[in-house]
Amino acid sequence: MQMLIAVVNDPDKIDEILSGFLELGITGATVLSSEGMGRVLSHDIPIFAGLQTLLTGSRPQNRTLFSVVTDEKLEPAFALLQDVCGDLDDPATGIAFSLPVTKVVGLAPELGESAGPA
Repeated sequence: MQMLIAVVNDPDKIDEILSGFLELGITGATVLSSEGMGRVLSHDIPIFAGLQTLLTGSRPQNRTLFSVVTDEKLEPAFALLQDVCGDLDDPATGIAFSLPVTKVVGLAPELGESAGPA
């Protein structure tokens, strides 16, 4: 199992990502509104106001998506993120990464999988 974490700079793309996840059989994700460090510093701390010039193309709000996925669905999920968001190596698109999950409690089965022993 893997924890997929993606910060998507364009909030309008979240619906398409979640629909794509369903098509991949990924049935659970948490989406939070988020804000990048540069934007927070440039707005909340006057000494960093010059950072505003570095934020061209960035949006005031991002969406951060968390989803625990099987190892088999991780690469298709990354491919979907790249298809929907564009090349994540380009500025102001987002970032995605995964972390290994060693234990999960309360995770519903994904589409096409059984719930396990009752």
